[in-house]
Amino acid sequence: MKNWIKILQTFSSLRIRNFRIYIIGQTISTVGNWMQNIGLAWLVLKLTDSGTVLGIIIALQFAPILVFGPWAGVITDRFKKYNLLFITQSIMGFISLIIGILVAMNFIHIWMIYLSAILLGFMKAIDNPARQTFIHEMVGKDSLMNAVSLNSVQNNLSRAIGPSIAALLIAIFGLAPLFLFNALSYVVSVVTLSMIDKSKLNIHPTTNKIKGQLMEGFRYIRSSPIIFYTLLMMAIIGTLTYEFSVSLPLLAKFTFNGTATTFAIFTAALGIGSVFGGINTASRTKINLSIVTRNAFLFALSVLIFAITPTLNTAIFLLIFVGFFSINFLSFANVILQTESIPSMRGRVMSLWSVALLGSTAIGGPIVGLVGQYIGPRFSLLLGGFAALFASGIGLIALRKIK
Repeated sequence: MKNWIKILQTFSSLRIRNFRIYIIGQTISTVGNWMQNIGLAWLVLKLTDSGTVLGIIIALQFAPILVFGPWAGVITDRFKKYNLLFITQSIMGFISLIIGILVAMNFIHIWMIYLSAILLGFMKAIDNPARQTFIHEMVGKDSLMNAVSLNSVQNNLSRAIGPSIAALLIAIFGLAPLFLFNALSYVVSVVTLSMIDKSKLNIHPTTNKIKGQLMEGFRYIRSSPIIFYTLLMMAIIGTLTYEFSVSLPLLAKFTFNGTATTFAIFTAALGIGSVFGGINTASRTKINLSIVTRNAFLFALSVLIFAITPTLNTAIFLLIFVGFFSINFLSFANVILQTESIPSMRGRVMSLWSVALLGSTAIGGPIVGLVGQYIGPRFSLLLGGFAALFASGIGLIALRKIK
């Protein structure tokens, strides 16, 4: 009986109709995103054969989040999240369509990839905090931990499914279908958004345009030790540890002499581990900084062991553990930020979450790419592992200060 109760608790937020519709659309869209990520990384390596250029491309995609992210949080607090998502998802789908057509026509050049990366980055700067806070509006505070965890499960289930489909399509048709499928997946996302019952959303009043809102957000974050130290840990890990989109293709191609299929398998293994990690966190009801810190340490340990593994099969197996602990840390940190922040500040807090997790890639991507190309892919992973270890140390210091 207890096992059945735990299973029902694990999927409790799916009882909410709006969230069920949303998660279906996001799952299909995220599968498309992961397919495009595989295609983009391999396309860059095919055109340039350079880990440094790959790092720069990844950085350009996240640079707008780093620079524009805090202002995007102000925008998120001023406007309805539903409307923002409708706009960002539509534009990102159009960009993917253009890239797919150019690749299919064999008319793609590296400068075009640079430009598309920047445009996608501007859209993601608004899309990410809007999506994070929109989950809160759909399910409320009591179901937030479960909903965030299940959202992580769908994201990482897509990480397992998307690359597998991508590997098959690359072998048969080439890279273009990956971008075209992603464009189609955004259409599905927009359609499911239009099906959401807005009268059932827990919409908090939007903030009016007032001078100094950006600095007000920074002061609020600095005044809350739990929010501040969680964001600091996320910034360190986001900058150097979560650069798998750079380190894994380099490891696949140059360390294990693999192909796009090898990279796809790596990404899928990471996704499988993250699915198990998401299911593990979905049944949790209480979260604190101690749990976040512990999972940062376990994430660091798994990355360090993975970095020195000698064989391909062992590497694939260990990536499952990397994915498991990475999503544990990510989900717990996400929830603690949303539950600790007041509604009028939640958009600004989650925009800095996006800066710490995604925008930091603009700095970490080129660094990891340079290390991977000139010292070795294993060292780029070791760099990330030690960064996560350092972040967990900051978490321990924070716990002592808060106590």
